[in-house]
Amino acid sequence: MSDDQQSSRSGSGRRVAIVANASDYVGPALARELAGRGCDLVLGDPPPELPEQLDALGAESWVVDGVRDLAEPTAAIRLLDMAMDAYGGVDAVAFFTGTIVTGPFLESEPDQLRQVMTGNIEAPYRALRVFLPPMVLAGRGQVLAITSAAGLRVTPGASLYSATRAGANMLVRNVAAEVAPHGVQVNAVGTNFMDFPGFIAATGADDPEVRAAIESRVPLRRLGGMDEFARFCAVFLDGSTGFQTGQVVGYDGGWSA
Repeated sequence: MSDDQQSSRSGSGRRVAIVANASDYVGPALARELAGRGCDLVLGDPPPELPEQLDALGAESWVVDGVRDLAEPTAAIRLLDMAMDAYGGVDAVAFFTGTIVTGPFLESEPDQLRQVMTGNIEAPYRALRVFLPPMVLAGRGQVLAITSAAGLRVTPGASLYSATRAGANMLVRNVAAEVAPHGVQVNAVGTNFMDFPGFIAATGADDPEVRAAIESRVPLRRLGGMDEFARFCAVFLDGSTGFQTGQVVGYDGGWSA
């Protein structure tokens, strides 16, 4: 690892990371994981208990409210401004976006297309457009976009969702190639079959029989946990490796393989 990759912005000598969506999904677990790996943090919309948990791990954190929708033009700007004001810069950023629309393509409507374009293309575009310039200027930085494994394979019944997720994944790859000469890494992780309340509610997996049927579709025969996913994501953000960029990795128990 080079000196540039090791360097940090925080006055405490710790790295500085933005977790843009700290309210749910992998956000809280990822914030705790990064705190344990030596990062101070800027958190978007965290649950009330999270800053105290991070403090117990030795991490400083600053909170930005009302930034969950990264398609909103000021959301990413406000997160970056907090990092610049509090720490003078940022070493790593993780964000996830997404709007799900399902149903047969031949029954789809233009409004549905606009929905998925906003949630799945515009939101990551705005996030990357805001977070990358200061990293390019500094000559270092790591960005991880959490997208969907639906963008890695044909997904019957979700053509608009799958197509726009694939677009976001390709956006990451193209942007990564553009900023790589500046020492900045950009990667994506596409997920499916994750064990969190949103997936459970959407699929009815709180019913044991339904859950068993869903898990039978996963090559590893289970759902993915948030803590293990956070550990996987942290490798792309903690500065421990600087030689991977432009990759879109499926995290779905083998479903997209």
